[in-house]
Amino acid sequence: MSDDKNVTKLHLILCWHMHQPDYRDSETGEFRLPWTYLHALKDYSDMAAHVEAEPRARAVFNFVPVLLDQLEDYAEQFASGRYRDPLLRLLARASYDELARNERDFIFECGFRLGHEQMVAPYPYYKRLHELYDQAEKFGGRGLDYLSGQYLADLLVWYHLVWIGETICRSDPLPVRLMAKGEGFDLDDRKALLELLARVIGGLIPRYRALAESGRIEISSTPHTHPIAPLLIDFQSAREAWPEAVLPRAHHYPGGAGRVAVHIRSAIESHTRRFGQAPAGIWPAEGGISDAVVRQLDQAGVKWTASGGAVLANSLKQAGIKTGVAVKYLHRPYRIDGPENRTVCFFRDDKLSDLIGFEFSKWHGADAVAHFVAELERIHKEAGEEEVVVSVILDGENAWEYYPYNGFYFLSGLYSALAVHPFIRMTTFSEYLAGVKEQQIGSLPGLTAGSWVYGTFSTWIGDPAKNAAWDLLCDAKRTLDKIDASGALDAQAREAAFRQLAVCESSDWFWWFGDYNPGRAVASFDKLYRENLKRLYALIGVTPPAQLDQPICRGEGREAEAGGTMRRST
Repeated sequence: MSDDKNVTKLHLILCWHMHQPDYRDSETGEFRLPWTYLHALKDYSDMAAHVEAEPRARAVFNFVPVLLDQLEDYAEQFASGRYRDPLLRLLARASYDELARNERDFIFECGFRLGHEQMVAPYPYYKRLHELYDQAEKFGGRGLDYLSGQYLADLLVWYHLVWIGETICRSDPLPVRLMAKGEGFDLDDRKALLELLARVIGGLIPRYRALAESGRIEISSTPHTHPIAPLLIDFQSAREAWPEAVLPRAHHYPGGAGRVAVHIRSAIESHTRRFGQAPAGIWPAEGGISDAVVRQLDQAGVKWTASGGAVLANSLKQAGIKTGVAVKYLHRPYRIDGPENRTVCFFRDDKLSDLIGFEFSKWHGADAVAHFVAELERIHKEAGEEEVVVSVILDGENAWEYYPYNGFYFLSGLYSALAVHPFIRMTTFSEYLAGVKEQQIGSLPGLTAGSWVYGTFSTWIGDPAKNAAWDLLCDAKRTLDKIDASGALDAQAREAAFRQLAVCESSDWFWWFGDYNPGRAVASFDKLYRENLKRLYALIGVTPPAQLDQPICRGEGREAEAGGTMRRST
């Protein structure tokens, strides 16, 4: 990374957002979906390795506390051998010849729930397993009965093999050895695979902490279970960028501002315990931001936050500021007017971020890197003598399954190219703020509330199913508040109830409702959300309303995308 003092710098902040909602059954602790440990194995491990491989690289990693809670849960499962994830429990089985029907069905359901182009087709043995399944499925359950216990063992092993990060495959001999074997996997093979998973997943939090302590990355946080903070505070905030929004029956979420404060405080405590210090910055869930949220972050001592470029554009328009030269406005930080506002707001370059998230997976890695660098050079040229900061913020996990080799050639090429560039300087939000001059920080009269998705909250509110989900949550919160005010809950019961409430407040439940999402995924999240609400009622000794026995989203949904997960679209 060049440090020629005669060249005006372009400061580049790469911020990778890591999040999975809480997939655990709130009563039993059983994991309903495996995405947390699978993304840990593939993406969280690879993303750390790319920074480790380039000493001059700098980046920000945003870890949502509820994700870290689950990673620690998995580490404990591997350490104890008592698996609360049914997929891991099956992987550890000694034999598959006497499986119950529901266990066989579960393996078939999970075994091909991924992107076929990048994660099945390149592997002849795995592809053959899929072809055998397709043939057997034509004859229904009886056809699938012909697939043996060895077939199921091989399917489970292959499913995990293709979720192993590319950097692990290049540094650990086990994945390559198992892939070369191809079939006939035995118990020893599965034990070795489980040991690899234990090493990778158990080592992730210490690994990222070491990178942060060495100054190579900054780790930021998010309100604990990833709630859409502006909506918790005020449903009306949805109309600031989307005036025609149809809102839930409830006028507001009861005590929402206080709940946001709890989530922020819990995130800071979680971060401090895991990484040795409080986070300097907080990325609000989905970049959801408003004046009220920034005030709360400021009161909590948060130095920086960030949101989407569309939020800045809406805010500038609302303030009557004409944005003739986009680079002059987008590529700088801001403070919101007011003597008490110290928190600095950065805004995402949506174009560059979405190139990585959605477009470059179709490109040759070297061409994608060259194009990305050229776009930065264009911004630098347009800025003239002015130093600018470009914030590239995106999901750090779901995009890579669409790239060949989990994005290995793109990411390694990107870090290498940026490290030697004469005027592009990789940095972090905190490092940038430590050196920025006060006059380089812009001033905004106020924010138009919104998110990094279209600049609105339409992904989480306004749809009949989403609004119905909010109304169910509001009803539960009012009931909890009434029981709490009566003094009927002892300290332990009260803590359990509010902990459960936090899970129900996650943004992910509302994101999944809607017929435009994969039907199977919608049904899974719908059921888990309703079960979480039922559990909340059980904890306070109240019979749940009958509506919780019926699906919230009654549409069929569309066909599932690769991997059963969805990428955030902006």
